[in-house]
Amino acid sequence: MANPNPPQEDVLEEAIEDAGMGTAVPQPPHSEKSVSELNKGLITVSVMAATIMQAIDSTIANVALPKMQGTLSATQDQMSWVLTSYIIAAAIMIPLTGWLAGRFGRKKVFLISIMGFTIASALCGLATSLPEIVIFRLLQGMSGAALVPLSQAVLFDINRPEDFGKAMAIWGVGVTMGPILGPMLGGWLTEDYSWRWVFYINVPIGIMAFLSLSASMPETVKHNNPFDFYGFISLSLGLGGLQMMLDRGELKGWFGSTEIMVEALIAITAFYLFIIHTLTHKQPFLSPKLFKDRNFVTANVFIFLVGVVLFATLALVPPMLQHEMGYPVMTTGMVTAPRGAGTMLAMMLVGRLSGKVDARLIMACGLGLTAFSLWQMTNFSLLMSENLIITSGFIQGFGIGLAYVPLSTLAFATLSPALRNEGTAFFNLLRNIGSAIGISIVQTLLTQNTQILHSHMVEHITPYNLGDTAFYAHHLNPNTQAGLQSINHMVTKQAAMIAYINDYKLMMVITLAVIPLLLLLRKPNHAPSKEHTVME
Repeated sequence: MANPNPPQEDVLEEAIEDAGMGTAVPQPPHSEKSVSELNKGLITVSVMAATIMQAIDSTIANVALPKMQGTLSATQDQMSWVLTSYIIAAAIMIPLTGWLAGRFGRKKVFLISIMGFTIASALCGLATSLPEIVIFRLLQGMSGAALVPLSQAVLFDINRPEDFGKAMAIWGVGVTMGPILGPMLGGWLTEDYSWRWVFYINVPIGIMAFLSLSASMPETVKHNNPFDFYGFISLSLGLGGLQMMLDRGELKGWFGSTEIMVEALIAITAFYLFIIHTLTHKQPFLSPKLFKDRNFVTANVFIFLVGVVLFATLALVPPMLQHEMGYPVMTTGMVTAPRGAGTMLAMMLVGRLSGKVDARLIMACGLGLTAFSLWQMTNFSLLMSENLIITSGFIQGFGIGLAYVPLSTLAFATLSPALRNEGTAFFNLLRNIGSAIGISIVQTLLTQNTQILHSHMVEHITPYNLGDTAFYAHHLNPNTQAGLQSINHMVTKQAAMIAYINDYKLMMVITLAVIPLLLLLRKPNHAPSKEHTVME
């Protein structure tokens, strides 16, 4: 006769298997609560170590490029492939994460990704030629692509719905702090040690994460889903073409270049074929069920735009401080570090407010603060003190932190657990695409506006409006070559600063424009559900 009151662990395991997301953690002969809490803490620390490692590596190598260029005897154009190869490999592999985790098990894919990323990092540090480091960076991007989306899925699975906000606060620290701390950490390692330590630093972190997850992370149920080769190839070609176009567009003069035209044509054609195939195929590479969830779709629009604002700002402020204001690398890192402090503080606050305050209200406050900080940045000048940089950066980091955590929570609050592998992969893919497009747009506008403003400003310079003091007569004399160079240098700096300000204004407008989209998000219902998976 069936037991009308089956044990709690049997009900839990049955619910997990029904959801298709995982199996219960084998329970040793200890108290269930103590073991589950230990596993949850160890899993959280380990997946976050892997996430931070990958997130930092997306920006840490940027500041090391000049040193690498000298060691490898490469041109600036050739060195750009060190960054491009990583970005393209990661963009192509992120969508594959969901299928791989479902087919082979999330734990196996996670461990292989950590192992591959760690080995590739060590090989990058050992590289002695440009082809070697480009190939190893390609492997590093392929291996690390799964770490961020899978870490997000894992944290959802080991926490109850009412704890999703706290879990996403922890996850958000790793994802947002990585790009912020990367340049500062990379500058310190490059200046005081060697550019090779930019890659070597990943090795101990990767080993630690691999060993701890091997011992603590449960495996998920595997699904024998067929692989949609056509969908994957068309999406990969589209992403590869788009990333190549965005990364090399500024260098090649955009659509005046045949290479960029070909890459744009490949991207448009491939994306068109992928969309048509997804809508007509019985089992497409990306499940159409994802886009039936209103919260998920709206949150992806937000994360795309957050990627634009967050990463575009990170791409603008450091070069502005170094090139226009003459800040050293370490000083640049120090004055931009408060942005990270603001993000961490906001995420700690959101974790406490989760479940008590409407997530949409928190997001509105976060976006409002972000827009305010961008308005502050429109007041930047060549004569400003460090206080304005620190204040605006802290407020912007705080605002991004307030918006990022509830956004990540709302995106998956109403999504079926069976779709989390694909959902987290797509969510992070759009964040990466948003950042790539945002960086490309602001860098292009910066270059173009600097040239336009420079030409307008020099039209108004004559020998009669330069001043008549001894300093101007000696240093800014237009009748001498040195004077002309000094005048041109000053005008270029002023034009560049105005161009930076125009970029900040654009991002402020974008941030304000997306706030009304909050009305499309639904407040999640945290009622217990058999479909939810909790690995305890």
